[in-house]
Amino acid sequence: MENHVEDLNLELESGSKNRYIVLLLVLTGVLMAVVDGSVVSIALPTITKYFNVSIAQSQMIMTSYLVTLTSLLMIFGKVAEYVGKAKLFFLGIALFSLSSLACGMSTSLNILVLCRIIQATGAAMMFSISSAIIFQAFPRGEQGRAMGYIGATVAIGSILGPTLGGFIVDLLGWKYIFLINVPIGIIQLLLSSRYMRIEDKRSSTLKVDWVGAITLITFIVSMMSLLGQLAISFAFQPAILALALIFLVSLTAFVINESRHKAPLLDPSIFRYRMFVLPCISMILFFVANLMISILGPFYFEGVMGYTASQVGLIYLIVPAIMVIGSPVTGWIYDKHQFRYLAALGMMIMAISMMLLGYLAGSLGHDPRLLLLTFVSTGIGAVFFQGPNNTEIMRALPRAKINIASSFTATIRNLGMALGISFSGILVSLQLAQAGYYGTLVEAGPELLSATIGRVMMLAGILCIIGALVSVFRGMNSA
Repeated sequence: MENHVEDLNLELESGSKNRYIVLLLVLTGVLMAVVDGSVVSIALPTITKYFNVSIAQSQMIMTSYLVTLTSLLMIFGKVAEYVGKAKLFFLGIALFSLSSLACGMSTSLNILVLCRIIQATGAAMMFSISSAIIFQAFPRGEQGRAMGYIGATVAIGSILGPTLGGFIVDLLGWKYIFLINVPIGIIQLLLSSRYMRIEDKRSSTLKVDWVGAITLITFIVSMMSLLGQLAISFAFQPAILALALIFLVSLTAFVINESRHKAPLLDPSIFRYRMFVLPCISMILFFVANLMISILGPFYFEGVMGYTASQVGLIYLIVPAIMVIGSPVTGWIYDKHQFRYLAALGMMIMAISMMLLGYLAGSLGHDPRLLLLTFVSTGIGAVFFQGPNNTEIMRALPRAKINIASSFTATIRNLGMALGISFSGILVSLQLAQAGYYGTLVEAGPELLSATIGRVMMLAGILCIIGALVSVFRGMNSA
């Protein structure tokens, strides 16, 4: 995401005199970007009903945001070298705020999805250089502590997203999950214009692997569009064939270009490091499984259990709250004892928890407290997995490639989330069609809803088992 961070640090020993204001502005931008990636999950049943569409259609509200963010992170990291970090951040806030206003005023699902794409573009502008701005604004003795706030902010954002979304939907309506960004954005713009002063050594030319950037965006967008079409219908259509061809051609072109380019967008040599690739695979499976639970869980709790959106938001507070508390402890344990199977243990705990959750969701008449316990154990498993797995990824590559590891893992994290959303829609559509039901998910009866969602949650558990086996293999090879 950020480039030449170490060089910039050498140029700025004393830091910025307004560094704490800069820190607050950057963290607020990161918080808004993270919250808007997850806040829609709780509001999705309400929005689906409002526009009278299927889940496969409404899930594009989340998928479009995540796909756009995923596609543009590495690109804007390069653009910042030419435009300047402070200016790019300011433009990102402006674009994010305006598009948030447009999201709240959308009169159709298509307009809302388009506005979400623009919103994600603004978020990518902010997110791609947030670490570099904070790193440069603080002097050497304070950089480690300042950088630590980014991870904490991401965790807080994942907590606030579903919880805040639930209360806003219940009290004000779904439109306000977007409109709330507007006043915050205006304040950010006013403060940024005065205090965001970052010394930039800009490039005289814009050095971006444009062929790589275009093919990257094309294959990600075409892949997610193809999956979206399959979620609606598996019947042969010219659009599905066209999207499949575009995906294959753009992916092939991206791989060929990156292998030949002198300054590629993605250095292909990182894939030669098996100890880097294996935890990356586990990370993708982790986020795919988690998003399948996050997307379909609210439909189950509202449609079968009869909970309100704010109650569902509180349930989804459990896992990230456990992660905020437990992650530092797990990190300390891992650093001290170097237990190489800790990530595998975490994935296996999550696998058991998700399969139990799927079993409970698929059977009516159970104790709701058991459902809550599965969320607790899922959070514990996530704590054991994420910290050690992320550490293994960053340690697997030579120090010179650490920036590549950072930007690439951010990209695949978002890609895994987008895939989780798409796969959940496809699996739900397939099951509803097999049952002879062609209406929307929110209008399905409790029994059909329960059985359908329960099976998908079980599959999420199976994906975690695969992730655990990959982590075990990684641990065996690191011995």
